[in-house]
Amino acid sequence: QVQLVESGGGLVQAGGSLRLSCAASGRIFRVNSMGWYRQAPGKQRELVASSPSGGTPNYAGSVKGRFTISRDNAKNAVYLQMNSLKFEDTAVYYCNVNLDGVYNYWGQGTQVTVSS
Repeated sequence: QVQLVESGGGLVQAGGSLRLSCAASGRIFRVNSMGWYRQAPGKQRELVASSPSGGTPNYAGSVKGRFTISRDNAKNAVYLQMNSLKFEDTAVYYCNVNLDGVYNYWGQGTQVTVSS
């Protein structure tokens, strides 16, 4: 079993910054990718940023240039630095870990609220 614990969400004014953190523990093996998704009220969950192991991070077009994903493989952790936040970034953000290209695990979610 794998557990993901997220932190760093909160309330911020438009134009501000937040940094999300996610630490994975448990039976971690053959990490295929780590990433962040988000879900706004009434909308489907969407990919924000993904960091494939040994590959180049990819970003949703709406956050490219503003958000940066990074990993600490020694700690099985993934981070999301969010700058120039906009009202439309308001959502619950979920950490995701994919193991072996097969097993997906999710964090409990952390609320990010951007006031306009």
